[in-house]
Amino acid sequence: MEIKVYDIVAEYATTVSTAQKLYDIVYPELLAEKNISLDFTGVKIVTSLFFNLAITRILKDITRKKFDQLVEFTGLSERHQKLLTHLIKNAERYYYDEQYRNAVDTVMSEMASAL
Repeated sequence: MEIKVYDIVAEYATTVSTAQKLYDIVYPELLAEKNISLDFTGVKIVTSLFFNLAITRILKDITRKKFDQLVEFTGLSERHQKLLTHLIKNAERYYYDEQYRNAVDTVMSEMASAL
């Protein structure tokens, strides 16, 4: 399945609502082990928030190996490709390393309670 991300977000992939729209399309397809091609042609700005909400949280439910087999990204600028690669590595560590996840969750909890 090819998804033209521009058709969902236009030029700016920045909002929670558009990230959720993309996630709602991609997630069930990946759980069904169907190939997905995400074409970002025409999308000028993609935030880390968007990538995390639309893409990297999927790693909670499928392995990185399966993710890499099923998902193809096209049309990303070099800068956005580097950002996505970095975020995927972070998500992989968070979801697959329980000790690391617990440490991050503890720090985030402490920071939130200090507010």
